[in-house]
Amino acid sequence: MNENKFNGMGKIYSKYRLSYPFDFIDYLFTDVGISQRSIIADIGSGTGILTRQLLEKGSKVYGIEPNADMRDIAETNLNNFLGFTSVNGNAENTTIDDNSVDYITVAQAFHWFDRERFKKECQRILKPEEKVILVWNIRDNNNELVIENYEVNRKYCPNFKGFSDGMYGKTNKDDFSDFFNGKYETKVFPNNLIFDMDEFIGRNLSSSYALKSNDSQYNNYVNELKKIYKKYSNNGQLIMPNLTRSYVGDV
Repeated sequence: MNENKFNGMGKIYSKYRLSYPFDFIDYLFTDVGISQRSIIADIGSGTGILTRQLLEKGSKVYGIEPNADMRDIAETNLNNFLGFTSVNGNAENTTIDDNSVDYITVAQAFHWFDRERFKKECQRILKPEEKVILVWNIRDNNNELVIENYEVNRKYCPNFKGFSDGMYGKTNKDDFSDFFNGKYETKVFPNNLIFDMDEFIGRNLSSSYALKSNDSQYNNYVNELKKIYKKYSNNGQLIMPNLTRSYVGDV
């Protein structure tokens, strides 16, 4: 996991990134088996978006994040939760004890990990027969708005490989058979994004590939994003079709 990809982006990430739908959180607690007694390792926890939602349900959560900027913001935002422990670690070396957690969650981060090494780390820190939960907020890639947003990022951002680092541009987007042992459960939850102009631009700028204000094409990039917003917004709101996809299984 490259902890430098989001250097200097903690504040904008925390402000503009979407949380996860209540139906998904309820599913984790009613169907998957997480409870208030559970100890969870949220790996690649960033500024603590999913971490907060798990803490609010009463679970104890290790927020494991290698990027100091992201981790500092999570520590500030979540310092009132007694169940929160901030950890300077990464997916391949969490630094937490063997057999110490009931569940592992990975929100919007698994595509950055070394799968083989992360799987071994999961096996080390999980209690026997417990589960790993992978989750992404993803756009509807067949939607005209999403397609135009994609093209603007492709035009201006040299590091752009696709949304979620190209995770959902691949043919076998749901194939995690090399990570999970045997069957794993896939669930999809509606989670449309509703933006004003500032939020739409901020959401784009919070991505790892986004241009920064000192890049020569930054103003042109932002102006193109504004054009998209004006084209597709209605009464000061833009609705971007979005889904939350989760995958739960044993490792």
